[in-house]
Amino acid sequence: MDFRTATSRKLDEEHRDSLALLGRFERGVLGVAVGSAPDDGFALLAKQVARAVAGEVDRHFRFEEEQLFPRLAAGGEGDLADLLLDEHKSIRATAADLLPPLLAASTGRLDAAQFAALKPVALEFVERLEAHIHKETSALLPAVDLVLDDEVDHDIALTYAES
Repeated sequence: MDFRTATSRKLDEEHRDSLALLGRFERGVLGVAVGSAPDDGFALLAKQVARAVAGEVDRHFRFEEEQLFPRLAAGGEGDLADLLLDEHKSIRATAADLLPPLLAASTGRLDAAQFAALKPVALEFVERLEAHIHKETSALLPAVDLVLDDEVDHDIALTYAES
């Protein structure tokens, strides 16, 4: 999909990167045999996902909530903004449950029982965030293209790039 604004294009790029990482993470989680502990390859993947969850997800969500959702509401898309905000809250709660065992996995200190506890939380996180990203790509980004004029787009895209 081609987007008009720099803001939508940047968010779309981040969505694509996130989907690729989530796909690798899901395959990594599902690739660990039942009753086994993850290997060093999974530890490296867990470190990448933990970094994304701790930093990029929150940064991306805050930008949308502070810069885009109010503009959507003012442009008549308040229901969409409210729905996405609710999803952000749900994803953040799942991320809070995921982060501690994910950080343990990133150090290679996760045994089979700990991994068994991590697996359902990891898969729930992947499912929620993937669905959310698809919703944003199909609904939020086109709406952003409609509500942002070129000057505002330039200003907020620059602000986001600097954060």
